[in-house]
Amino acid sequence: MNDVAPPPLESLDEDWQTALAVVAHPDDMEYGAAAAVARWTSQGKRVVYAMVTSGEAGIDAMDPDECRTVREAEQITSAALVGVDTVEFLGHPDGVLEYGLPLRRDIARAVRRHRPEIVITTNFRDTYFGTFPNQADHIATGRAALDAVRDAGNRWVFRELTAEGHQPWDGVRQLWAAGSPLARHAVDTTEHFDLGVASLKAHQAYLAGLGGDMADARGFLERIGRSTGERLGVRYASSFEVVPLRG
Repeated sequence: MNDVAPPPLESLDEDWQTALAVVAHPDDMEYGAAAAVARWTSQGKRVVYAMVTSGEAGIDAMDPDECRTVREAEQITSAALVGVDTVEFLGHPDGVLEYGLPLRRDIARAVRRHRPEIVITTNFRDTYFGTFPNQADHIATGRAALDAVRDAGNRWVFRELTAEGHQPWDGVRQLWAAGSPLARHAVDTTEHFDLGVASLKAHQAYLAGLGGDMADARGFLERIGRSTGERLGVRYASSFEVVPLRG
């Protein structure tokens, strides 16, 4: 039986000006979405990063207290390479994230504070590519981000946020999940691909501890970027599952 080719991808709607990226760990945006961010910031759009954890459990040979400082610094450097000047760390524990009210509240606070039109996260489905198991923190963060976007627009949910001065915000039009197996949209990253590679390479300590194929920043991103680009009809692309939130 011949393999069935994946369907073509549609171009993302880029008629927006502000986005908030909410992901579990430093490096999550860099594994495929950073080149897209570089494209958008080059267009004059504003993108803010919110890291739910500091990735402190991500390097086996480094104590978490030391690792936290290293990985936060690497993420700030990485983000600057693609035009992101605001990186926040929400302080949840790496590796043991739980979907629930505290996580939803903290993400809703960030949404209310930054008032984005688009919220970006990473794949929160059970697998990558339909077969490889996803990581628990990614699933919890993506699910919480989706719900927190709606929480942010409801003044009667997390009333303490209003008391803190964070007024409700229901202006998020869509949530985009990078690298989802359900992705049907993509953006051409050909002109900004090298910036995406540089952004991943900035996670030097993490990549050194990681090893394997995923530590080869250019090689890994080229494989994913080319296969996605073929479905969009360009050289390199980043894919996203689009979840509409407004009519």
